Amino acid sequence: MPNIASAKKRVRSNAKKATVNTLVVASMRTAVKKFEKEANAGNKEAASTNYNVAIQRIDKAMASGKIHKNKAARLKSRLTKMKNAM
Repeated sequence: MPNIASAKKRVRSNAKKATVNTLVVASMRTAVKKFEKEANAGNKEAASTNYNVAIQRIDKAMASGKIHKNKAARLKSRLTKMKNAM
């Protein structure tokens, strides 16, 4: 446990940032899984709306530095292929 006040504050702020980072990545993964589920089921309307949400979440995670830009491109490419194959 830190003794210095600035170190104590850093521990608190890092905990808050870690929580936010986890939520952003988790919501992205959930959106991707929802799209994949609808795409595999063959629901075009639901898959289309879930596709848009997944792309937005991927872009947000990439823009804020939560995931690498190449991972974002790979995910978006894979989802687009699934959508076009429907």
